[in-house]
Amino acid sequence: MTSHPVGSPGEGVFTALTAEHRGKLMALARDVALPGGTRIFEEGEKADRFWVIRSGTVALDVHMPGRGRVVVETIGAGSLLGWSWLCPPRQWHLAAETRDPVRAWEFYAAAVQDLCAEDTALGLSLVTVVAETIGDRLRATRTRLLDLYGPQGSGPVP
Repeated sequence: MTSHPVGSPGEGVFTALTAEHRGKLMALARDVALPGGTRIFEEGEKADRFWVIRSGTVALDVHMPGRGRVVVETIGAGSLLGWSWLCPPRQWHLAAETRDPVRAWEFYAAAVQDLCAEDTALGLSLVTVVAETIGDRLRATRTRLLDLYGPQGSGPVP
């Protein structure tokens, strides 16, 4: 996923939404500032919110027995942080920690889910944005796995 600095709700991950849908969604946003080194959520905990990163970077990690926390991806400005709130059992699949100070818009899942139930077109658009984010991250993970474990020259096929 290509990240862009996010200065207004029309930029970053929500670019695909209509201005009306962005406005409705942003009415639920809470501006948060997180210091570097903050654990945002832990793998297996209840996923009840999500964020859009405005500035700074967040490392997504997984606990591996015998190795501790292993970073699987780092995301930055314009990126969606957290999609587990959308899919049962609504538990985080990874953990997240700020690498440096982060500014983000925070959204509580219950409020967003209620909004999506009221405006199904917005709900479909938001699910599409989340699905695109998941697809981008799966492709990036596949590339990293091929780089790490695949035979030489087995990188992505053009």
